[in-house]
Amino acid sequence: MAFLYLEALIKHYPAMNPLIRQFNRLQKRPFGSWLFSWAIGRRAPYFRSIRPRVEALREGYGRVWMKNRRSVHNHLGTVHAIASCNLAEITAGLTIEASLPRHLRWIPIKMEVEYLKKATTDLYAICEIDPVDWEQTPVLPLLVSIRNQDEAEVVRATISMKISAKKNKKA
Repeated sequence: MAFLYLEALIKHYPAMNPLIRQFNRLQKRPFGSWLFSWAIGRRAPYFRSIRPRVEALREGYGRVWMKNRRSVHNHLGTVHAIASCNLAEITAGLTIEASLPRHLRWIPIKMEVEYLKKATTDLYAICEIDPVDWEQTPVLPLLVSIRNQDEAEVVRATISMKISAKKNKKA
């Protein structure tokens, strides 16, 4: 009887992306967002320089926050352009990782960035992916909007991701 119940659950709830599952599991715990973000920094150490905080992650959507602090400033006292690029790249990477079927992989191949306004506050980046036919999409451009605390867009980035099949691992 229990087997039939589990089978019905599996049919009703498709397999959740492991990254989203981990994010959701940690969100239920104290400091879960911090812990998830810390783990991402362990996996990709360069991103630790901006101390990103993943606020939301689901299929087709990612939102990552970054505190305005002196270590990410340029000589003008505003958030450095490359810190903004890091925020855009981690947001796009997490969003596509949470959205991509398990048999596919991605790698950024191009980034175009528009600096619209001085960034003088904490920032958050949002990336959204519309439904995609992954098998027919060799390159997917992702738009990332970086906004300040007043909701004004300060940076807009388009990151092109190459989509390909994962290589089979030989035993």
